[in-house]
Parts: sequence; C-alpha cells; structure tokens
Amino acid sequence: MSKETEKKEEEMLTRISGFRNILALGFVSFFTDISSEMCFSILPNFLLGLPGASRAVLGLIEGLAEALSYSLRAVSGIFSDMFRRRKVIVLIGYAFSTAVKPLFAVAQTAVDVLVIRVGDRVGKGVRTAPRDALLSESVSEKQMGAAFGIHRTLDQMGAIIGPVLASALMVYLGFTLRDIFWLSFIPGSIALLIILFLVQERVGKAAGRPRLLAGMGSVLKGRFSLLLLVVCLFSLGAFNFSFILLRARDVGVPVALIPLVYAAINVSHTAVAIPSGFLADKIGREKVLLIGYGTFLASTLLLSMSFGGASYAFVLGIIYGAYVGIVETVQRAMLPKYAPSELRGTVYGLYYLVVGISAFIANMAFGALWDYVGLTTACIYSVVLAVAAIGGMMFFLRNAKS
Repeated sequence: MSKETEKKEEEMLTRISGFRNILALGFVSFFTDISSEMCFSILPNFLLGLPGASRAVLGLIEGLAEALSYSLRAVSGIFSDMFRRRKVIVLIGYAFSTAVKPLFAVAQTAVDVLVIRVGDRVGKGVRTAPRDALLSESVSEKQMGAAFGIHRTLDQMGAIIGPVLASALMVYLGFTLRDIFWLSFIPGSIALLIILFLVQERVGKAAGRPRLLAGMGSVLKGRFSLLLLVVCLFSLGAFNFSFILLRARDVGVPVALIPLVYAAINVSHTAVAIPSGFLADKIGREKVLLIGYGTFLASTLLLSMSFGGASYAFVLGIIYGAYVGIVETVQRAMLPKYAPSELRGTVYGLYYLVVGISAFIANMAFGALWDYVGLTTACIYSVVLAVAAIGGMMFFLRNAKS
C-alpha cells in the first residue's frame, strides 16, 4: 500500500471519527434538551403561580441566570484551552444541570426558583464553550456550518419532544407541574451515559499552554472585536422565549397547552438549523446572521400587535423559533475563523461573556418595561436595538470588502 493511499485512508478514518463525535454530542444535547424543555416549557407559568412573582421577576431570574451562564462559558472555554481538556469539563457541566433541574419540584417561592435556575445555568455555562470547541475540532473548516447545523438539529429535536411530552403527561396522564420536574431527571441521565462512553476527546497537544491575558488579547485584535460589538448590540434587545410563552397565556392559551407553543418554537428552530448552516457555508455566515437579525425584528413587531387566540400564539412562536435557529447556529459556526485552534475555547468564552451580560440587560429591561410601562414600549426597545445591529452588521460586511 502506497503512502498516498495510507494517507487517504487515515483522513477518511479521521472524518468518520469526527462525524461520530458530532452525532454523539448531538445526542447528548438531544436527551439533555428533552429534560430541560420539559421544565422550561412550564416554568414561566409555574413561577407566576408562586408568591411575589411577576413578569419583572421573571426577567430578573432569566437575565441573572443567563448572565452567569454566559460568564462561566468564558472561564470554562479559556481553561479548556489552557489545560487541553474538553470532555471532562463538558461532563461536569451536564451532570450539574441534570442534578439540579428536578429540584424545581420543591420550590415554594420565586427565590427558590431563582436559586435552582441559576444552578442549572451554572452547569450550562461550564459545559457550553468546551463543547463548542470540541465540535469545531471534530470537522474541517469547510464543514463547520453543516456540523453545527446537525448538532443544533439534534439538540432541537429534543427541545421539541420535551415540551410535547410535558403537555401529554399533564393532559392524558394527569401529572402535575411538579411531577414533570421530577421526571426530567431520566433523559438527563441518559445524556451523561453518552458522554461517558461515546464522546471522544479531540483537542490536540499544544506546544505550550496559552496564557489567559495573552490569549484574550490575541483574539480581540482585528475584526473580531468589531464583530463582538455588533453581537452585543443585538443581544441587548434579544429577550428570551419565556416572554413568548407569557404572551400565549395572555391571549388565552390554556396552561396545559402552552408547552405546545414552546414546541412550535423548537420545531421552527429545528427546521431552519441545518439549512441555515449549509447556506452560511455557501454565501457567508455573517450574511445569514443578518437574516436571523431580521427574523427577530419581525417576531418582535408581531409580539407588539394586539391579536388574540391560539393561532396567533403559534405563528408568533414559529417566527421567533426561526430567528433562534438561524442566529444560534450561525453565530457559533462563524467564530472559529477568528482564532487558531488552540484559542477557540477562548473565542467562544469571550463571545458567550458578551452575550451573557447583554442577555441579563435585555431580559431585565424587557420584563420591567412590559410590567411597568406596557408591552408596546418593551417591543420598541428591542426593535430599536435590532435595527441598530442590522446596520452594524451591514457596516461590518462592507468594511470586509474594502
């Protein structure tokens, strides 16, 4: 056998191994999302049934939880680069989330929900940046968009099944909201077994460990810092799904069926994930991200309108889900080109730090504005920032051509 043939066979085996890793990580997210979305599809309305809760409190909980989660992604991403270990950090993060989510079942106050929600987001914060770096190291640059699209699709398939399962258990078997929280432990445990036995470490040995400040300074040079600024601007107005579910309740969707609105969000998310990934590989990830920003703008305008009924809630959920599917797939897929492999965890960490702080402000502001001024004002806040981010991304693209 010639050396050229041996090299081709080795490359093929590497591609197969990488694809298996993508699938394994995808199914980890699949089962984790069944667990998570069983809980999160009912959490906003569960919270509002507790003493002292309001939309502003919901915004505080979601904002604080997301900010902490994203901040920890920065730390975990940087440390996974420094110590050249991804899998063990990913496992710790998933295990922590799996352990704390069922505790929603014993929550009696909004403070209890805050503590548990923050605990779950700590787990997500620990695992996400190393997982994304591990994903990016499993395929070549040309396949990055497709790989993240496949992972996002498997992730969102679980996010569809989770709320549908929660609704079915309540409607047909008479389970309560608190019962659903306990049952979420089962699919979460399956995800942990997949990590242990099927996910492979892919990070290579580096000549030296990157230093913290040197690594951050390196990736912030050039266009990456401008890109982060645009992402920050958009994220400052990007409220999360909880407010869509509260709007569904306001227009008359029964509490037991609200998880189906969340399922509609995730069906739409899933449907666009792989196509947006492939399109991003073809025409440019930043261009497709512009489409995602425009879709968020459309969903916010629809949210501000005074329609009613279940059909409106489902259409709103579908458009909002399309935005999430595009933006969450493409933003993560475009980051690796802005840093070498040994600093990818750092790049993802910085990205998540910026998005997390912005998400805290976005959810706090949107919830408070809705509670104390009105839904229309809250939507105007998000619309202005979305339009500004679209303009910023167009400038970013024009600057790249000049």
